[in-house]
Amino acid sequence: MARKAASKPNQNKEFFEAILMLEQERGIPADYLLEKVCAAIVTSVRKDYGGEDVVFVDCNPEKYELRVYLKKQVVEEIENANTQILLVDAQKYSKNALIGDIVEIPLETKQFGRIAATTAKNVIRGDIHDAERGLMLREFESKQKELVTGKVQSVDPQSGNVTLEIGKSVVVLPKSRQIPNETFTENQLVKVYIEGVKDTPKGPKAMISRTHSGLVKRLFETEVPEIYDGIVEIKSVAREAGSRTKIAVLSKDENVDPIGACIGPKGTRVGTIVESLGGEKIDIVVYDEDPQKFIGAALAPADVLSVEIDEEKENACHVTVPDTQLSLAIGNKGQNARLAARLTGWKIDIKPESGFYIPQNQ
Repeated sequence: MARKAASKPNQNKEFFEAILMLEQERGIPADYLLEKVCAAIVTSVRKDYGGEDVVFVDCNPEKYELRVYLKKQVVEEIENANTQILLVDAQKYSKNALIGDIVEIPLETKQFGRIAATTAKNVIRGDIHDAERGLMLREFESKQKELVTGKVQSVDPQSGNVTLEIGKSVVVLPKSRQIPNETFTENQLVKVYIEGVKDTPKGPKAMISRTHSGLVKRLFETEVPEIYDGIVEIKSVAREAGSRTKIAVLSKDENVDPIGACIGPKGTRVGTIVESLGGEKIDIVVYDEDPQKFIGAALAPADVLSVEIDEEKENACHVTVPDTQLSLAIGNKGQNARLAARLTGWKIDIKPESGFYIPQNQ
């Protein structure tokens, strides 16, 4: 039979208010924090009692109650002072205590001792850090392959890396994942694509990018209602960041023009995307299940006379264009043909109508 010691008037309001403040400031659930705090107290105080399982904590945030107490058995003769108590001493806590009873002995915070208090503080700090780390990891994982907006905190003048504030986290946008020649200013809002998340020894690390083709796809989903609603589908994207992007779209409604939907009234939709990408050119083409039609469309803005499938090679074809369109089809340094190949997944060799064959190395 356990004899319960009477609890003293509550003096823990500040403690519980501090827990609630942590919840608001860091987004860590108060219940989680209280559980960890109580566990830390038990761990540290137990050391003063030979590691015996005699320390208990009762927590009632609604009444601002935090009770730390020992449970000891009432005995006639003490064999283990950590777990047993004499009747005369037990009756100081419970006047009706009898031999064999378990009595509760309340502890004051000052009784924890300097070492115990320090240990508890360190454990609590570690648990809060772990909780924040877990929340950050879950937050980033939920946003993988998504578009997020960050606020520029600083720009490293030497490396060119940009530090962004995303939600409650600070993330670095490396120079290598920035669009060439773009500049950033403090407090500027920047859209980035979360490529993935790594849980490193220093905490969760989000890999963000402005060069990933997924950024363009998410921007179109944001700006074009027909894509967001599933009426228009983005089938593939090929991008050379800062220069040119090709995007293939397909309409599931014969009454909706997929290219027109993406361009928007007076070009407003695609214009917004181009502006957010620093003037990057965007070619929008219609996807087709027929590879010959799709390849022909992918080489826009060049006109294509014919597409012949190479039966001897996998996913390879020969494309014929008017002599005057040859340079346009190939593009500057082969960019147009290269992007068309990535967009379609086909190896494309281009030759002029006059018959002079020019192999392309995509």
